[in-house]
Amino acid sequence: MIRVVLADDQPVLRAGLKVLIEAAPDLEVVGEADNGRDAVRLAASARADVVVMDIQMPELDGLAATQLITTNEDLAGVKVLILTTFEVDGNVFSALRAGASGFLGKRARPDQLIEAIRIVHSGEALLSPSATKSLIARYLTHPDAAAPAGPPDLDVLTAREREILTLVAAGLSNGEIAARLVLSPATAKTHVNRAMVKLGARDRAQLVVIAYSSGLARPAAY
Repeated sequence: MIRVVLADDQPVLRAGLKVLIEAAPDLEVVGEADNGRDAVRLAASARADVVVMDIQMPELDGLAATQLITTNEDLAGVKVLILTTFEVDGNVFSALRAGASGFLGKRARPDQLIEAIRIVHSGEALLSPSATKSLIARYLTHPDAAAPAGPPDLDVLTAREREILTLVAAGLSNGEIAARLVLSPATAKTHVNRAMVKLGARDRAQLVVIAYSSGLARPAAY
């Protein structure tokens, strides 16, 4: 059972999300927070697997709360899924930089939210790969975007791992990478995991950020 904490300052929205999530046989809501500070507290006390996090909240916003969760060694297994009103949003990029594992627009279909929670929990793939790629590329090259603090040295990767990192940055899943490179899905997953360990990446979201910030992946034209 995947244990979910909901963090949103709108009670009606939280109530709707709770009903939706608890209708899934493998998900349960173990806590609700109307501010970022309580979200961080509940991530620990409720033993959450995934925190579904709004960005705009009182006391402590979702970005700061995400960073507190993802930098806390005691919460290393907790994943954060950002729910945002606008998918292409500078705050979402900041959330990924803070350690969020993915994001989803609030206009997503109910089945997309359920699947998003499962995907983030598994750590297997980013949500909305094409939108995520576009978002990260745009804000890494935007004049107002903060430059990454010392991106990792890609020389620690093998040639195959660099190739796979490029495909991860393009939004491909492990299965798609395996098909592209004629590998087994298990082998593709192993290469992805090794790249994460070598680069100190928490999950695939951070791998994408590293790929763009290091120049390995190039942004599309806008």
